[in-house]
Amino acid sequence: MSDDQKRYERKLMFEHPVFEQLCQQAMKDAGKMRSVDLAYSLLALVKLGVSQRSRVVQTLLRVIQEHLNDFDEKSLSVLANCLNDMDSDKNADALKAGLRLLVETRIPKIKNVVALQTMMRCIGKDAPVSLKRKLEYKALSMLSQFSLPNSQYMFTTLAAMDFNSSTLLDACSSKIIENIHGIPFWRLIYVLQSSKDLQYRNAALFSAIAEYVMSTFDMWSNKQIVLFLGLFCDLGLRHAGLMDTFAEKVTETSESLTLRDVINILKSYSLLNHLPKNQKQQFLESLSSVFETYLPKILPSELLRGVYYFCVLGCFPQSSLDKLLQEDILNELLLPDQRTHGANERILHYINLCLELDHSASTTVATITSAKPSSSSPSMTVNPIVLSALKRCLGDFQITLDKDRKFVLQSQSEENSQTEYFQRVAVLCAPVSAFCLGTTHPKGKLAMKMRHLTGLGYSIVLVPAQEFEKLQENEQVQFLKTRIFAEPEPTLAAISQET
Repeated sequence: MSDDQKRYERKLMFEHPVFEQLCQQAMKDAGKMRSVDLAYSLLALVKLGVSQRSRVVQTLLRVIQEHLNDFDEKSLSVLANCLNDMDSDKNADALKAGLRLLVETRIPKIKNVVALQTMMRCIGKDAPVSLKRKLEYKALSMLSQFSLPNSQYMFTTLAAMDFNSSTLLDACSSKIIENIHGIPFWRLIYVLQSSKDLQYRNAALFSAIAEYVMSTFDMWSNKQIVLFLGLFCDLGLRHAGLMDTFAEKVTETSESLTLRDVINILKSYSLLNHLPKNQKQQFLESLSSVFETYLPKILPSELLRGVYYFCVLGCFPQSSLDKLLQEDILNELLLPDQRTHGANERILHYINLCLELDHSASTTVATITSAKPSSSSPSMTVNPIVLSALKRCLGDFQITLDKDRKFVLQSQSEENSQTEYFQRVAVLCAPVSAFCLGTTHPKGKLAMKMRHLTGLGYSIVLVPAQEFEKLQENEQVQFLKTRIFAEPEPTLAAISQET
């Protein structure tokens, strides 16, 4: 049912002559209702869109406060779901506070995991951390009772609390990994989505799910695989085998993809910086061919995202570029009062860089050369630890070496007279978020920067900041010396194929 149909159906219910009588009767009988009936009555009114300020809703809120101690686990769960959808007001806030106090007093009496998880979901995201901790300790004390469904459900339960308990999630992850073949599609999706919401990163768990999807590949539809890949992308996991297998399927059945499918596939492969080993060109051509069939009816925002993802992958579908560079499209994307104006401006800047440095279409570059990031965009920073190590190592942040990368060029005149014998080295210090989970494989933006610097004649030295900062000072200097005075780094093409 569409939103318009829902609104029309609600209007018919509100205008029905019996509806007001029903509300009057609910207010009259509220004091005699069972707890579960009170909870479901309030939930129904909220879901129907009855004003929270109405007498019937406020009456039910007050009666529930009076009888809250009589609510069982099921009634509390329904009530908690209802309160999550309600705005802040005097009675709703008082009921939320009462609900949390009730949960806290009942913690010692909880004997089974389902009851505990119900209570955990009841308290909501705004509960005090102290209460969340008490529930966490109770759950940890009951780990031996956890079944496989309990372990799966704990992910969504903690997400409902907005509480990342790595100890609890690690234990549940181990049980899921051991029983991965017994978990249905949506349960796996909920585990991944909750991990994303909680910013929980468990490479072993995500890899186990990806391996399972890979081993049962033929039983999944394209849309299911796209959903998996999208969540893996958000979590930073790059499973080369799964992505190669799906790329092969996409190449063979690209005509069945929707525009949304194509954009999501492009997003996953570009942000994770992955192209199939043996079918790179065929894969990109298949996606660009399908994408361009949607050009007559595509929205500017969809066009922008699609072209950007193509550019990150080093692909430049001309028809899509021509449409994006039309004046009316650019004007719509850069409307000053548009909420996404700043983001669109930055994306166009990246596209422009790719066109200037990767692509030979000089006639189209000029169209968007003015699309530079605004002055409010964050400026590039230099990692002070790496800078300090470089100064100890070389005394200069810009390093010019001879072509064999053995000697540092000191003289400016020497550089001018013998340029062909020397090359410049760019030291890139990247945070852990710039790499795929558990690896030093660069994600899309970092890979794009490396590609551009290589095209400008630089040799790249990539420094993973998190690992570098763990080293002692002398180890940091040795790390840089080893990589600067060394054989040339692998090409970006080689880097993109690493596992």
